[in-house]
Order: sequence, then C-alpha cells, then structure tokens
Amino acid sequence: MDWSYNPQRQRNLFNPNSSEPFRLSRSRLELFTGCPRCFYIDRRLGTDRPPGFPFTLNVAVDELLKKEFDIHRAQGSKHPIMEEYGIDAVPFQHEDLNKWRENFVGVQFLHRPTNLVITGAVDDVWVNPKKELIVVDYKATSTRGEITLAGGGYKDGYKRQMEIYQWLLRKNGYAVSDTGYFVYVNADKDKKAFDKKLEFDVHLLPHTGSDDWVEGKIKEAHACLSADKIPESDPSCEYCAYRKAAALHESRT
Repeated sequence: MDWSYNPQRQRNLFNPNSSEPFRLSRSRLELFTGCPRCFYIDRRLGTDRPPGFPFTLNVAVDELLKKEFDIHRAQGSKHPIMEEYGIDAVPFQHEDLNKWRENFVGVQFLHRPTNLVITGAVDDVWVNPKKELIVVDYKATSTRGEITLAGGGYKDGYKRQMEIYQWLLRKNGYAVSDTGYFVYVNADKDKKAFDKKLEFDVHLLPHTGSDDWVEGKIKEAHACLSADKIPESDPSCEYCAYRKAAALHESRT
C-alpha cells in the first residue's frame, strides 16, 4: 500500500479566469471561516490539509439513525424522540432526499453574484404542520459531561453548518424553520463490560439561528480565491503554525 502523501490530489481548483460555475462545499466554506490561508492553498493552489482518520463509528451511527428515521418517514409517523421532546413534526418525504444526503451532491444553489455553486449534504429533514422544513443533524460522542451546544469552538462550527443547510433549502424555494435540531447520541462508557455492544443516550438539542451571515461569507470566500496573493493565516490555525515551525527548523539544518 502506498502511504505517500499526494498534495496535488485535489482537482476542483478555482480558476479566476474561468466562466464556469465553481463548486464550493459547506465544509470548504467552513475551512475559509477557520483559516483563509489554508482555504486558498487548498482551493486555489491544490494542496489540502493532510487528512485525518475517518470517524467510522460515527458514520455507522449516522447510517443507523437514517434507517431508523426512514421507517417513520415511510409511515408518515413521529419518531419516539419527537414525542419525548414534544416536537410537532414528522420526517420529511421528498424524492430528492437521498441526493440531499449524499456527499459531493447534497442540496445545491448557484450563487450568481459569485458564480459559486454552494453545496451541503444534510443528515435529515423534518416538516412541521406549517409546512416548514426543519434541518436535523446527527452527532455522536462519548462523554460523562453535559451534552450541550455551549462552549464555542467546534460547536460554533456545528451551528454554522446547520445555518448553511437552512440557507440552501431556502434558496431552493422552501419555507424553513429558524429552529433546527441536533440528534446527539452519547455512548455510555460506564457499563461493566463491552459485551459486543455500545449503548447510547439520545438527546435532542434545538438551535435557533440565523443565516444572515452566509451570503457575506460566500462573497468573502470568492474575493479570497480571486486574489493573486496568498492571504494571511488565522492566528489560531494549528496547521499554519506547524508549517511555519517546520520551515524554521529546516532552514537551520
């Protein structure tokens, strides 16, 4: 097996002289939010950050949750967690739902001022009696602490993720509730033994947000990509700090 790192494996590169629409995923927009320099080096120059290891257990939880909610989707019934938390909604039935869920496809919208096609793959969509769509995202963790969206950091990224999905669905002509939900499952590590299974507590966390920031961020990302100069890194970017430190050490050898 070839474990060599190929920094040029990215092929979806922005060309400022092209008239073709350029696809920009929700995750790449989040990358820009975190560090414009890493974003530019990735989407303009073709070198992405080194990939992390896949969270295969989290992916398995996502797939099982989708199957579980799909049973109620087919029946037009509420999932028990909706009953438990008093949510007046049912899983949304739509012929494009599987496309909306698919990575590298997702919900799409051409933002004409920038010619960027913004994409994002949702985990689930519910609908309430007012025919408003409710964005739902699945999260899996294992902690003895309180399950909450407070604390900033990556949890603020979760909130932005949901708000972009809301923006995308609105741009596709749907009425969308300002309040979405995180189905947050927490694996219990206090059992006496593994016994070939994990047991989870399930929490439903609401997030009432605003997508007012999304369009401005898209324009900023486009301006960044269109520039001929690599932007400054975010002061908190660990990747840029590592590159700088590594280059310094190499210069001394």
